[in-house]
Amino acid sequence: MKQNRSGVTENISVSMPSELVSELRSRTGRRGLSGYITEAVRHQLAMDGLAEIVASHEEEYGALTEQEIEAARRELFGDEKAERGAA
Repeated sequence: MKQNRSGVTENISVSMPSELVSELRSRTGRRGLSGYITEAVRHQLAMDGLAEIVASHEEEYGALTEQEIEAARRELFGDEKAERGAA
């Protein structure tokens, strides 16, 4: 394990399709690949956590309504309709 600005890191090995690795390297360069993958994994873990929260809520209270979903979107992303109208 190595210590860096973000804390302790660990080298791992993952297998991916070659074309995906090529696309990643073309976007990030060799040095940015680890950071890009780290952020993608962080994002996916956050989405998994959100899915677990929604599933738990729906198990207890039933399916989310469109109004609840829209309120959550506004909370997370702001009022997109107002932003579009202002642009």
